[in-house]
Amino acid sequence: MNQTERRLFLIKNLISEQKQYQNIRIPEDEAEQKRLLRALFNIRMPKPASDAFLAIQDAYLQEETKRKGITGFSNLQPITEGLYLWQGDITTLCCDAIVNAANSGLLGCFYPNHGCIDNAIHTFAGIQLRLACAQLMKRQGHEEETGQAKITPAFNLPCRYVIHTVGPIVRGHLTKRDKELLASCYRSCLELADQNNLKSIAFCCISTGEFHFPNDKAAQIAIQTVKDYKAQTRSEIEVIFNVFKETDDKIYRALLGAN
Repeated sequence: MNQTERRLFLIKNLISEQKQYQNIRIPEDEAEQKRLLRALFNIRMPKPASDAFLAIQDAYLQEETKRKGITGFSNLQPITEGLYLWQGDITTLCCDAIVNAANSGLLGCFYPNHGCIDNAIHTFAGIQLRLACAQLMKRQGHEEETGQAKITPAFNLPCRYVIHTVGPIVRGHLTKRDKELLASCYRSCLELADQNNLKSIAFCCISTGEFHFPNDKAAQIAIQTVKDYKAQTRSEIEVIFNVFKETDDKIYRALLGAN
């Protein structure tokens, strides 16, 4: 089965699960098919799927990621000892864990084809990730608190684990509490990584973008919190600061002295 056949199989199966979408016309254009498939992944509620569906989904997603190009952590060069800066798509990074900037429901982004990192991670990990998060939340019995972290397998992503953390949402003026909560996100993720004996972790720019934390202030907190944690705990974990936008790359390069 080639990628087109897999994609059409997945689309048809996902449509068949939802009565209200039975009359959706499947486009002939490949790019539009991919958009439709991602949208269907995004709106699917957490629930099990058949082994046949998962086998085809897994093969499809792994091939799509392979085609995008996988970057191995071992190929990166540190800026300073134990600290790295990498610009790219975090869903293509092969390391022990990547950090997801999650919402308090921890179930991923349900908005079809949204551009947030939560949407991308859940899309390319596969439907297993939303189900794993739902099971975590059911056991917990309440929404995830800001500044805390949870770990799950990464399923179809090239990394081994995803660490989910809920950053603060800045509403108007940036407060001292906002800064404390963002620092807590980084510490919680690092603690969880060390508890699970992980050797490398990649942080996205938590709380920037949709959560409106100023990019420069967020980067300052990220770097300082990581440095403080490593100094205080003597942790040897390798930390990658992952940026996607050129703006963030420039900010991190200046702060890390990488220019």
